[in-house]
Amino acid sequence: MNDSGGGRVSRRTLFAGAGAVAGGLVVQGRAGAAPAGGAAAVRIPPGDVRYENLLRGNNFRFVGRPDEIRVATSADQVVRAVDDAVRGGRRIAVRSGGHCFENLTAAPEFRTLIDLSGLNDVGYDAGRKALFVEPGATLGQVYKTLCAGWGVTIPGGGCPEVGAGGHFAGGGYGPLSRRYGAVVDHLHGVEVVLVGKDGRARAVVATREQDDPNRELWWAHTGGGGGNFGVVTKYWLRSPDATADGLLPPMPRNMVQHVTFWDWGQFTEEKLSGLLRNFGTWHERNSAPGAPEAGLYGVLEVKHQAGGIVMLSVQADADLPNVGAMVTAFVSAVAGDLGLTPVFELRKTVPWLHKMTWPGTGEPGDVLTRRYKIKAAYLRRAFTPRQCNALWRNLTGPDGAQGSVLLIGYGGQANAIAPHATAIANRDVVMKAVYQSVWSEEQEDAANLAWVRALYRDVYADTGGVPVPNEVNDGSYINYADADLADPAWNTSGVSAQRLYYKENYPRLQRVKAKYDPRNVFRHALSIQPD
Repeated sequence: MNDSGGGRVSRRTLFAGAGAVAGGLVVQGRAGAAPAGGAAAVRIPPGDVRYENLLRGNNFRFVGRPDEIRVATSADQVVRAVDDAVRGGRRIAVRSGGHCFENLTAAPEFRTLIDLSGLNDVGYDAGRKALFVEPGATLGQVYKTLCAGWGVTIPGGGCPEVGAGGHFAGGGYGPLSRRYGAVVDHLHGVEVVLVGKDGRARAVVATREQDDPNRELWWAHTGGGGGNFGVVTKYWLRSPDATADGLLPPMPRNMVQHVTFWDWGQFTEEKLSGLLRNFGTWHERNSAPGAPEAGLYGVLEVKHQAGGIVMLSVQADADLPNVGAMVTAFVSAVAGDLGLTPVFELRKTVPWLHKMTWPGTGEPGDVLTRRYKIKAAYLRRAFTPRQCNALWRNLTGPDGAQGSVLLIGYGGQANAIAPHATAIANRDVVMKAVYQSVWSEEQEDAANLAWVRALYRDVYADTGGVPVPNEVNDGSYINYADADLADPAWNTSGVSAQRLYYKENYPRLQRVKAKYDPRNVFRHALSIQPD
């Protein structure tokens, strides 16, 4: 196994050494990789009391029955688990936080599930002069540790229980992305367990350094998605413009959040279309990199008419200049002159860490409601009138009572990166759109799936039922995985799911796949196909 690079301060030793690090001293920890021949990953077979408890991911629609679950706590254990599976002819699935929206880790063909939840350190690597995050760390853990040790953060998502492993590999974004870009815009390196032509597993380190012979492997992990090339066992993070005073963006002291709720009974088709288009138009005009308004992160959620409400939320660093006036102007621009009267409105300032790690934030609150289908798209500009009509028709129809549509602000600094510089090719978009239904019972699956699929196909009827890139649409986001994009019954565009996710970067990803996973060991329903 390759050396993982120098001494480090881990999450387990962080709080003893945080003061020394902040003062300019580096606390040396264990150097190098885990020694070969160490303890193997815990093997949990069916029948073990732990098996059922570790089997399910966050979406209860998908429950596999692998021959074994391997719980790894080191890269060396991952190497040995992958070796064992390959020698035994068992297909491998890898899970960190378990929040995959699609059935990419629980399908019947997967016979070994490698659980990375125990590989969860966060700390400082003195040898690489970078902070590191292991894939099993949750976003909440990452934010807390980076806050306590260094007062910095990453522009990641707002759901604290999501695992870093898949979130980072797919790009990663959240409330600070309009200001600081995607998570992978700060990715310095990765350690990945690969399988060579000889069928043997090994760990390889790849960085963004121009002279790194494995630089293409690093590039593939800047938005190429999880489960495509190997098993990531470590991420190193350091902003390209990092200084000695801060390896990553400074964390906000406080966040101001404003929410507005409107009763559905106020809406006509004209008013709902106006609200959707106002939200989009504001983002068209205020999403340039470096613009003051790029500090605002807005979300518009329109529930199905049966849900009763439409909600607008905006949050921002409370210390931004004129933040209060910018928030007020944003809310006013979205509401426009539509004559809507809020039924509830609140503005509050809270500590940033509290906002990002409050238990339950972004998570289904009831364990019984963890069945969902989510579809997504990027938007370069506001919905067209025809798309708004499709949304109205489906959100007011007799079905879909548990559904909703969200528009999420994007752009800003995320658009400052060239499309080929990372695997994320979508670098001129201003919003992400999410189409979802969340329900509780298995017998409700068919109805909810049918509704959200029909809604999506209707919105993108002009482009074969999917968001083929044009002046309005720009494909989709791999972390919002949707196997329907690979199904000709739902995608009649002639554009593959991989092209919708990766656009012109897909051939390059295929070449990386062919080089680093020549036996196609790591594959799933939406995986990158070898060149």
